[in-house]
Amino acid sequence: MLLKTYLTLVLLFNCLTSSAQAKSDSLLVRVQFKFDKAALKLNSSYISAQKDTLVFDKIKFYLSDFRIVYNDNSESQNVNTYHLIDIEDAESHQFSIGSESEKEIIGLKFNVGVDSLASVSGAMAGDLDATKGMYWAWQSGYINFKIEGKSSSCTTRKNKFQFHIGGYLKPFDALRSVHVNFNGKFNGNGKNQVNLVVDLGSLFSGISLKETNTIVIPGKEAVLIADELPNLFSMQ
Repeated sequence: MLLKTYLTLVLLFNCLTSSAQAKSDSLLVRVQFKFDKAALKLNSSYISAQKDTLVFDKIKFYLSDFRIVYNDNSESQNVNTYHLIDIEDAESHQFSIGSESEKEIIGLKFNVGVDSLASVSGAMAGDLDATKGMYWAWQSGYINFKIEGKSSSCTTRKNKFQFHIGGYLKPFDALRSVHVNFNGKFNGNGKNQVNLVVDLGSLFSGISLKETNTIVIPGKEAVLIADELPNLFSMQ
């Protein structure tokens, strides 16, 4: 009886230790949507720096190839990983990435979009599944960042705006790299989680929807939008 109780306690301890180790070996990333620092929600109205009134219907984008930066300038790489963030899917707003937790974390590096290798491989499974609505069937490649909505400034049908930013062939490669420094906002208190903010107010401060409201193919206009995407991300 005592032996059985002892073995049970040992197994329980091992399970708890493994669970704790799994948590300490990963960093939880929580994505928060904002517009000029205010919480962003679908079907709510926002006013840009251009004085355009916007109502968002859809916001989806890929974050990939995360690298955790440590205080000794080493990096923990999570290559060939793709996370589809969908404002309508709360479960997609958080995910874990591998971490060497004994080191102090000072930042994150990642890509906005899907790399050329995955694009030429055709639609794949998981977050890269074509049913996610982020794969161009008419040409090989993924949409890196998709934003749709309405604005009275748009002269389009039903005042709609659409920005489908993608493309992997030069000179219209739309994949962009981001480096976010924590600047002391990650205190290493054992929670092992960070809040990654994406603020669309920054993007629409430079877009006049009366003039630019529809970009749905790779090209010069898509590249200009892609160049602004890294500026949307920050730590809270």
